[in-house]
Amino acid sequence: MLRRLLALGGALVVLILIVLGVKGCLDARARSELSDYARNVEQIVNETTQTSNRFFETLEEPGSLSVTEFTNQVSADRSAVVNYASRVNGLSAPGEMSGAQKSLELVYELRANAMEKIAAKMPTALGEAGAAKATASIARQMQKLLASDVIYESVTRPEIDGRLADNGLEDNAVPKSTFLPGGTKWLDENEVKKALGAVNGSSGGTASPGVHGLGLISVHIGESELIEGAPTSVVTEGTPEVEVTVQNQGESTENGITVVVVANGKETTEEIASLEAGAESTAVVPLTPAPKGETTLEVEVEPVPGEQVTENNEATYTVNFE
Repeated sequence: MLRRLLALGGALVVLILIVLGVKGCLDARARSELSDYARNVEQIVNETTQTSNRFFETLEEPGSLSVTEFTNQVSADRSAVVNYASRVNGLSAPGEMSGAQKSLELVYELRANAMEKIAAKMPTALGEAGAAKATASIARQMQKLLASDVIYESVTRPEIDGRLADNGLEDNAVPKSTFLPGGTKWLDENEVKKALGAVNGSSGGTASPGVHGLGLISVHIGESELIEGAPTSVVTEGTPEVEVTVQNQGESTENGITVVVVANGKETTEEIASLEAGAESTAVVPLTPAPKGETTLEVEVEPVPGEQVTENNEATYTVNFE
């Protein structure tokens, strides 16, 4: 009996050591995963700060940049932020960080969406026709950037740092991330207008001589053509796509034509790279999330520099998505 008790005691000690060893390995692995996650977030945040600084420094002091050079720089910054959002969505977040990860994804969704809209509106804001409206739209997008900063500093960062501290990883705390500098300065469209006015050749300077004008020719969803004042029922599967056909009714080739579709308050843009005088082209605009039931669609072809008549650039449709 004594030998059995001794053997049982020895086995119990071995079992306890094994459990402690396994727990230690699991704890070490969990700490390593948390540390890796924090390091990845830190890298993205630091790169974001560099892009933000470059964007707003260029906006504040465009120097001798031409309209084309300026818009190309904005487009490059937009692409960088969209890439950061993609990288955030691809992060492998430990279970403890699931809440923080969701808020981080929201932060970068707001930033990417805002920069996409800003880049799309910038050519019009630097032109003549439609500049005031485009400038106001850019100022509204700055509100999204401010919201992303508030969410990051009040929700995301405290959550990540708190989880790290709980696991003894205080030294891995993630950095601050302020995308929008200057508080509420850039929420004022007059400040945006002032900054854009300093860009060399802005305010209509890029328009070539002659008549400039675009026309909204037709709008389709699948086989159904939309008609103003006549509700249209369409049956779609997956993501519906709005096909917007635009005609260049001016005398010169137009570049960077922006097509805007608003459904249920969400604005989606697509660009027609180039359109020769008299030619037509179709922009395909996906609607995500897919609308359901009766929906109002607002479609606009943004005016190009030098365009004076814009009445035929927009239309509103009622669509019943089945």
